[in-house]
Amino acid sequence: MRNLRKKFERFCLKNRDIGIPNLMLYMCVGSGVVCFANLINGGGILYELLRFDKAAILNGQVWRLVSWLLTENIGTSPLLAVVFLYFFYRLGQNVEASIGTFKFNLFYLGGVIMMDIFAMIFCPTEDVVVGNYLFPPEVFAYFYSNMAYYLHLSMVLAFATTYPDSHFTLFFVLPVRAWVIALVDLVLIGISVFNMCYPTLLFPHCLFPLIGLLNYFIFFGPDMHNLLPLSWRAKLKRNSQKKAASKNGPKVVPFPGTSARPASTASDTTYTHRCTVCGRTDAEHPELEFRYCSRCNGYHCYCEDHISNHTHIE
Repeated sequence: MRNLRKKFERFCLKNRDIGIPNLMLYMCVGSGVVCFANLINGGGILYELLRFDKAAILNGQVWRLVSWLLTENIGTSPLLAVVFLYFFYRLGQNVEASIGTFKFNLFYLGGVIMMDIFAMIFCPTEDVVVGNYLFPPEVFAYFYSNMAYYLHLSMVLAFATTYPDSHFTLFFVLPVRAWVIALVDLVLIGISVFNMCYPTLLFPHCLFPLIGLLNYFIFFGPDMHNLLPLSWRAKLKRNSQKKAASKNGPKVVPFPGTSARPASTASDTTYTHRCTVCGRTDAEHPELEFRYCSRCNGYHCYCEDHISNHTHIE
């Protein structure tokens, strides 16, 4: 799996500039048009025409498989709508600049495809009876209409994973680190799942918010530790380095033209530098400084007593 991911990362890097550049710009402009059109006519006609509706899709309105991206509920205030859309545009722009256009397109559009597949399979078009409760299809239609919301939450997580220590200015006053915002997003998603599990378990619909995060786990899963506080991340890094050092053991760096002495003592096995003239090592004499001679042919190390007092090797 690790080798497969490395190959995928190399492929994305090689094709970094392929795809739709500034994808979030188009998404935000389109969402803004839908939002302001709804504010003007007050009836939400355009919203109803574009939102996800499984029954309408089965009747031929296939554009709804993509157009729901423009139907996120961003409130009734024009000012808040502009702030909200600009916020997500900046998030997408920064993530795209970090991982490349090709990978960002795969991340975003991959989330769209996975949510479409899940919704088309599990979203009911008839009444659902669970225990003593009857749920009309309108309940699920409202729940699945939040697809864009969950997809954009995954983008917040992607940004926080890429830039964990960057700051958001909450309410234009309070600075908050990105990883804190990401943890709040995870809590909101957990609440959404809980609401679909209590008082009646609506399975598999309760998993739908997690489908919105599936693309995040695929593309950013190995870097999820960046969502932890800085001190925790530093501690994890130190522990992993210690574990790797204890697993691999001390390393001796061999250089052409030098020969390490047989390891008869513990100190002999841990040296990194060894003087070509006297044989002293940095493990036996940590107070000494060791240098490599640029005039010798090959890599030859010398202690501070012999770096300027030796015969150059041709």
